[in-house]
Order: sequence, then structure tokens, then C-alpha cells
Amino acid sequence: MKALILCGGKGTRLQPLTDRIAKTLISIANKPVLFYILDQISQANIRDIGIVISPETGESIREVVADGAKWGVNISYILQHEARGLAQAVQTARDFLVDSPFLLFLGDNLVTDNINALIHAFSKLSPAALLMLGEVADPRHFGIAEVDGSGRVICLVEKPDKPNNNLAIIGVYLFTNKIHQAISNIKPSQRGELEITDALQYMIDSGETVRYHSIDGWWFDIGEFENILKANRAVCKEFITRNIGGNVDSRSNVSGRVNIGRRTNIINSIVQGPSTIGENCHIKDSLIGPFTSIGDRTVIDNSVVWDSVVLEYCHIQDVERLVNSIVDSNTDLARHQSNFEGTSLFFGNDIKIEF
Repeated sequence: MKALILCGGKGTRLQPLTDRIAKTLISIANKPVLFYILDQISQANIRDIGIVISPETGESIREVVADGAKWGVNISYILQHEARGLAQAVQTARDFLVDSPFLLFLGDNLVTDNINALIHAFSKLSPAALLMLGEVADPRHFGIAEVDGSGRVICLVEKPDKPNNNLAIIGVYLFTNKIHQAISNIKPSQRGELEITDALQYMIDSGETVRYHSIDGWWFDIGEFENILKANRAVCKEFITRNIGGNVDSRSNVSGRVNIGRRTNIINSIVQGPSTIGENCHIKDSLIGPFTSIGDRTVIDNSVVWDSVVLEYCHIQDVERLVNSIVDSNTDLARHQSNFEGTSLFFGNDIKIEF
């Protein structure tokens, strides 16, 4: 079995954050989303992985992932010159996939479930395709799978006005080589893309068996601002362990599950877990609240940062209360005169803001 990770999207909903890096390299709890996916795939003993990249952000992915040796896998990069749908991305990767069964993972999806259960079900039941489904609060905003009592998918409906259930399609799939014939028989949708849901529906209509596996834990599509914060909270809550790798002076208090990177200095500050602070940071006279992740080489002085994602090389000075915020790399944030009790911000790259 092979794996295919789709990282060719432009991430327009996250601009200007994605003007600099690929959406899949956005850090959640100081670790790129793509790294979580690679961890899961390698733990499932899949060794041949193709990563579909775009001309705009592909080089940044190559730089950090390289040949995959860090995960004990072999990485092949597949250039998608123009993103025209998930099915078109699979079509682009045909030379890599050949006729092998494969795991398809959308690079902006973060799931907590072990994908071994999905692979086991695929091997045991031998369907033409297997989808991962998850319950959502409002199914009108998702692609929804209509299913029967035997575990089969009988119909796929995109954002239905009157949904029959709340089982949304998550960006994790397993396919046999029959998907290639299905893709060759579909036409672009109204938005000009080859849709993977149309290919799946073609398989169903052709009499092929498409089954589903329900996710037990949480999952997030990090393509939206709020979902980055939600994912950061979930990962901090579930996975952060206490590890004090830096220096904490006698005037500071570090409580709970806090991860502090090497050569980071905590001076006269309070750090509350679950939270994570990268390497070579300097935290002085500040309060770092729960569900906060702070990237490498960031300086925070006389400030309160709570429930936020702060990326690397930032400088935050005299900010009374920064909450529910995403601060991009190389951001300089300082407070002069203000009576605001709380501030929520979404910054682009290389910006200096004073307020």
C-alpha cells in the first residue's frame, strides 16, 4: 500500500498567513500539520508516500520534509501545476500510484484517530473505497455520506439543504485502483474541478462497494482561522506532556503540562499548562495561559498571552491581554497607550503593529 498526501492547495482562506508558507506547514502546538500526518502514516507501516505540491509552496515543503528519512519513509514529490480538484490531484499522481491500493490524506486535515483501524477495515472488507466519516453539528456545510445499515455508502451529497444524517466526509480515504477508472469517467463540476465525491458516486452507481469508517475522536480542517485555534486547544489538551527543557528562575511558576524547549529562559513569569514554548525563547515578566503555543526564538516581555498560537521569531512587548489570536512569524507587537482588556488578532508575515 502507498499513501498520497495532497498539499497543493493555495489556502486562500488563511491569507496572508499562507502567502509565506504552505497551509500544511502551519504549526499546531509547535509542530506542522504535515508532520502529524507523516507520523500517522509511518506508524501504519506505509513506506512509500507521495506528496502533491504546488509551484508556489512546494519548495518549502521539500526543505522541511526532504526525503522522508526522519520518518523512515520514502517521499516522492508530485508537482500539480494548477489545483483543479482532489480527483485531478489523484490523476496527477497516477505514475506514482500505478495500480497500488493507497491511502489518500488531505494535507490540511488533523485527525486524532489511529488510521490503523481504517486500514484494517479496508483489508478485511475489501471494498473498492473506504471513507472516514465524522459527526458534525451542522451537516448543511459539509459533504455528507448517506449510508445503510450494513456499513455501505449509498449516496454522497454536497452541502444538502435537508440532510438525512450528520456524517460528514473527512479528508482521509482508502482506494483500490478502481478509483482511476472512475476519475476518467467524470466531468468537471460547476466550479471547474474534478471532484473526488463525483468519482466516488460514479463507483457507487457502477455497482462498486464503497464503505465507511466512523472516527471516534476529534478532527479539524485547519483551512480556517478558528479551526487552527480549536486544533491547537485539542492537541495541547491531549498530547502535551510536562517537559522543562529550558531554564526557569526562582521567581517563576510553571504549573501543569508545560513543554519548554531547550535554551528557553523563563524569568519572573507564570506559565500554565497545557501549553508549549519552543526553543531559544525569552519569556520575562509575563503570564502564558493554557492552550498557548509559542514558536522558537520568540520574545515575550511584560505581556499576557492566552489561548493563542504565536509562531517563531516574534516579539511581544507590553501587551495587556492577547487572547484567541494567531500571530505569524517575525511579527513585532507592542502596546503604547490603551485601555483594551482583550484583543483578538490575525497577523500576516513581517508586520510591526503598535497600539
